[in-house]
Amino acid sequence: MPDSTPPSSFWTFAARSLTVRVVAFSSFWAIIALVVIATIISALFRQVSERGFDSVLLAHLNNVIGSVGVSEEGVLEGNPNLDDLRFSQPRSGWYWAVEPLTEDLGAALRSASMTAPVPAPSTAQVPFSDSFQRNYLGTGAGGEAIEVFEAELLIGDGGQVARFRVMGNRTELEDEVARFARKLFGYLTVFGMGMIAINVFAILYGLRPLNHVQQALADIRAGTARRLEGPFPREIASLADETNALIENNRRILERSRKQVGNLAHSLKTPLAVLMNEGRAVGGERGELITAQATALQKQLDHYLQRARAAAQRDSLVFRTPVRASLERMARVMSKLNPRIDFRVDLPDEALVFAGEREDLEEISGNLLENAMKWAQGRVVVRIEDGSDAKGASGFTIVIEDDGPGIPEERAREALKRGRRLDENKPGTGLGLAIVTDLVEEYGGSLALERSRLGGLKVLVGLPRAES
Repeated sequence: MPDSTPPSSFWTFAARSLTVRVVAFSSFWAIIALVVIATIISALFRQVSERGFDSVLLAHLNNVIGSVGVSEEGVLEGNPNLDDLRFSQPRSGWYWAVEPLTEDLGAALRSASMTAPVPAPSTAQVPFSDSFQRNYLGTGAGGEAIEVFEAELLIGDGGQVARFRVMGNRTELEDEVARFARKLFGYLTVFGMGMIAINVFAILYGLRPLNHVQQALADIRAGTARRLEGPFPREIASLADETNALIENNRRILERSRKQVGNLAHSLKTPLAVLMNEGRAVGGERGELITAQATALQKQLDHYLQRARAAAQRDSLVFRTPVRASLERMARVMSKLNPRIDFRVDLPDEALVFAGEREDLEEISGNLLENAMKWAQGRVVVRIEDGSDAKGASGFTIVIEDDGPGIPEERAREALKRGRRLDENKPGTGLGLAIVTDLVEEYGGSLALERSRLGGLKVLVGLPRAES
């Protein structure tokens, strides 16, 4: 199945995620630090290795100088013992040589490993130091890179001059430094991965209390808890206390509003009852008019009281109503009131819970069932479908179908308007669907009118679901 997520969604998530930010920053800094440390250690190792390499060559040079002299015949003689088998292995890159610079010293002396002469640069290119020594890089007999330590000294009593040279395989040194660098970077890579893993674990563990707070808030919204409970770290405890204070203050405001609405309903109940009694006492057209208007006013008052109650409950969602029990109760009432209708109810065995008050669920289902019974020719079907509400949250859908005349698609929106009646021949005030619409909207649900397979109207009501 192709991924429909936009490419930028990951970066949007990363930019908004505190965990990703902290992990990314700490990991980036750890990587930079490890690279710098590895570079410094490699440089120090190279420096120490080169210093040791030069010290060994200089010691060998002094050994060769001390081991070679002039024989009684006036020629070079001597056999330096450098205690290194590489000086006896041909083309090993480790050589020594004593070359006469005056003609009366005879032939040059060379190590067994030096099978061909190694050219030396001119003094103009590499000058001697004050101690008549110099060192330079060159190419050995086998094509390897070598480092040469060289000295020109007087030898013998006749003022003869000879050139002493000791050469070491620079390629071996470079290979050794490269091997050390590879191992160092390998070890630091493993160490860095372990450090990043531990760092990620520590960050996730440190942020776990925030997940606890999120779950606690979700429980409050689902109606399974009334406040944030649990041991919180000191840094989050104050946030939890302030949140609990805010929830409690909001609950007091909602309760006060509900009491005021109840008081308003109670204060208007008596005047409306008096008006209705007066209307019946007056009689005639005038009395019927007064009674009808008082009845309409009573319905309007009930409607707005229910809407105010639902609005007060919408944000807290602390009420939980079992759907199956409520709908079964409404179905029994409707079946008794409409014995001529073939009324079928298909409810799931799953324990669905409505995230709202029982009176509101019964008001919604009752109005819709009453409307279906009123227009049905002989059959009404009710069922529950699991799904999501209009905002994508967990929810369920009540589906009510009848075999009546139905509502044309172009007039479905008009039927939801308050007080609007599409057929004046049927009794009613036209408030039923409007009340349902308002209640559904207050709970963040959805309401749709479609054509039923039975031939009449199909009503689909999406409502929020509380976790059971």
